[in-house]
Amino acid sequence: MASSFSAFIDWPDAPLTASLVRKALEGLSPTHADSPIQTGNLLQWSTYDSIDHEQALTRPKQVLSSSYTFRKALIRKHFLSRVVHAYLTKHPDSPLKRAIPATYELEISFADELDEMWTDELWELGQKLDGGDSWWILKPGMADRGMGIRIFNSKEGFQEIFEGFESDEESDDDSEGQAQASDTAVVTSQLRHFVVQEYLPNPLLFNPHEVSWQGTPKSGALEGHKFHLRVYCVAAGALKVYVYTRILALFAPVPYTEPQTEDGEIDLGPHLTNTSLQTELGEENVRLFDELIGSRIMSSDQRVFTADDLQDILVQVSDALGETFQAAVDSPVHFQACPHLFQSL
Repeated sequence: MASSFSAFIDWPDAPLTASLVRKALEGLSPTHADSPIQTGNLLQWSTYDSIDHEQALTRPKQVLSSSYTFRKALIRKHFLSRVVHAYLTKHPDSPLKRAIPATYELEISFADELDEMWTDELWELGQKLDGGDSWWILKPGMADRGMGIRIFNSKEGFQEIFEGFESDEESDDDSEGQAQASDTAVVTSQLRHFVVQEYLPNPLLFNPHEVSWQGTPKSGALEGHKFHLRVYCVAAGALKVYVYTRILALFAPVPYTEPQTEDGEIDLGPHLTNTSLQTELGEENVRLFDELIGSRIMSSDQRVFTADDLQDILVQVSDALGETFQAAVDSPVHFQACPHLFQSL
């Protein structure tokens, strides 16, 4: 029996993803195509750059593709910040008001541009930094894997970050002795877009080693580690969003301490939770979120984390995610949902 559709699958840098996609389609028995240029029904389940977006837009009844064509609001931090700000201006009671910390956006190529920014787009941030009682985190708008993330609490510290990026760009020293901050440096003149967010001082803390990983739980005194939640979802058509409730908790490699400067440097180890910065540890600091039920909350009186706590967080995650997509839909310049497109995030 002939297949009812062709499937173009192309993940050049992600062979595991390609194999999983092929496995997911086995029951449908598609005809596998080497090119997206096909007649008839076509599924394009590929990287954004491999998809033939013209076909996706001109043959919507025959072509189903795995990425929205206009999606910057979902994948670029500065565009996300922009659409959320616009949405909250119209909907000040949205759950996003609580879910997203104070955020500022800047476009910068060189450190000396900051002098003018303090009197213009960064004036409000400058006022808060002059108060000296808060920490802030810098994130490049188009970088991932923890690259370019820095923490600061003063104008001088902010200036030094960008001067450091420029110094790293000019340096040819790639020796093994480079510090972590240098290993995660970015080229400011190429990225240009950054967001600055207020760094939350009292994060929820667990110790991942209280949950067994390849053996028995670690014994002895345990300290709290910062973590972030890796939540996967699928956005389908125009528009439904499905949240995968098997959420991952990704922990920092060392116990959490409040940000502090030592010899002019801020140790990012207690603050960065990206697994890409912990490749030598494998999955040692990764847990399923529901595995933490029964663990002690190290950031409080060490009461036990319960199933009700988990459910409450899942509801908050779902509410925030739904509102985020609504904010994106309300800004069609940066995101356009179409019935024949879908995206996993």
